[in-house]
Amino acid sequence: MSTNSHADNTGSKNPQADNQVLDKGGAVREGEELDAQAVSEWLRSQGIDIQGEPTVTQFSGGASNWTYRLQYDNEEKSQDLILRRPPKGTKAKSAHDMVREYTVQKALKDAYPYVPKMIALCTDEDVIGADFYIMERMEGIIPRANLPKGVDLDKEQTRALCTNVIDALIELHQVDYEQHPDLMNLGRGEGYCVRQISGWDKRYVKAKTPNVPSFALVRQWLNKHTPADSKTCVIHNDWRFDNVILEASEPTKVIGVLDWEMATLGDPLMDLGSALAYWIEEDDNIIMQQSRRQPTHLEGMMTREEVVDYYLEKTGLEVDNWTFYEVFGLFRLAGIVQQIYYRYYNKQTTNPAFKNFWIIVHALHAKCLKLIAQYEGEALFTSRVQPHLQDAGIDAATIEQLPSPVQSVIKSILPKSYFAQTTNNAEK
Repeated sequence: MSTNSHADNTGSKNPQADNQVLDKGGAVREGEELDAQAVSEWLRSQGIDIQGEPTVTQFSGGASNWTYRLQYDNEEKSQDLILRRPPKGTKAKSAHDMVREYTVQKALKDAYPYVPKMIALCTDEDVIGADFYIMERMEGIIPRANLPKGVDLDKEQTRALCTNVIDALIELHQVDYEQHPDLMNLGRGEGYCVRQISGWDKRYVKAKTPNVPSFALVRQWLNKHTPADSKTCVIHNDWRFDNVILEASEPTKVIGVLDWEMATLGDPLMDLGSALAYWIEEDDNIIMQQSRRQPTHLEGMMTREEVVDYYLEKTGLEVDNWTFYEVFGLFRLAGIVQQIYYRYYNKQTTNPAFKNFWIIVHALHAKCLKLIAQYEGEALFTSRVQPHLQDAGIDAATIEQLPSPVQSVIKSILPKSYFAQTTNNAEK
């Protein structure tokens, strides 16, 4: 299913879509400077024909890998390139794998039209201090927390955008990876669900700081309810609106997909669950609203439930316990956020955007517990599930240390019985 085939889903041409709405870089952040001369010299050593030195800007989107725009402009030749590299002080190199990101895009290019053209991959850390790769820039709109000024979609166009983004994910899940050797080597495939639960369990524990919950009950519940894989396919593993590029003159049409470093062979339902962890609706709590990274709050967007129904109808997949995938997505996101916050907590980065990430971890924990309680039933959750939370007192204590307004939000999300129960356990 190609998004290009949805002619009736792309909306009318938007006369306001001009150079002002295109995604652009800004000033390079302090401490994240790029040695552009070293990059240029390396590119020339690889036989890449570039002239002069580039103008360097940095994209503000994303909370993980650093992305720079290199504009080589002169009379003889102009080139517009993108450089991607991991951040300094990286704790989990597997979460910032430039080699994987480069390889999967190069391998996918013929089968999946939404990846940029790869230029070169550098694994010599002596060049700029880390692996990096260069690709051609795809010019377009990136829908971040809000659509850029000048892109005004009505309810029907917003629904078309939503549908096209989901269709692009479905199309990825239908790629015949067995026809591409480099895609075959992306991952082990079968057993993906079990490996993911085990892997994120360990990663969260390793990145935990004293001011966040343990997720002990959530981790136990996920381990108990892990299903067999629904199927194996290429999955993106970081699917969000701010990882897609839209046509500037037709801003409901997907023309590109970015950020492939976590792509692998795995279960598509796990990919969908991970994607929906970022899907903030208009009536979600204020913490999630303030951390929103995509415009899924707009009128016309599908709800999370509608997305699942649409995906299952289009793919023919069936699911017995969707709560598992939803809780996994939220726990995985908590792990990602916590890994980033760990770097800030340990002064490996000074980016002020990461200062309050620990509060987001609390909100995600509360959402997981609420979903588990809804699945188990409030009485069963209280009498059989919750007593097995060995460190309930620790989790309750961390909630008590939150700022008062944040406490109110967290307690409003938690199952009604949770906080009173854990407080009693802590007192005992």
